[in-house]
Amino acid sequence: MHHDDEAGHSADERFAPILGAAVVTMWSRLPQDVQHDLFEAAVLAGHANERDESLREKLALFLHDRHPRTADA
Repeated sequence: MHHDDEAGHSADERFAPILGAAVVTMWSRLPQDVQHDLFEAAVLAGHANERDESLREKLALFLHDRHPRTADA
C-alpha cells in the first residue's frame, strides 16, 4: 500500500532513504548473515536502476570506508 504525503511524495520515496541511512549507521552492529542479505538485496535493487557492473565493488568500498570491521561480501 502506497500513501502520498502533502508534497505528493510516496511513502517509499520518503521512508526508504531514511531506513537506508539507519542501516548504514548500524551496519557494523548487524550480524554477518544480515549484512550479507542486505548487501545482496542492495546490489539487486541497484542493478534494477543502472547497469554498472562495478556496483558490488562500489558498495563494498562505501561500507568498508565507514565500517573498518565490515565483513567482505
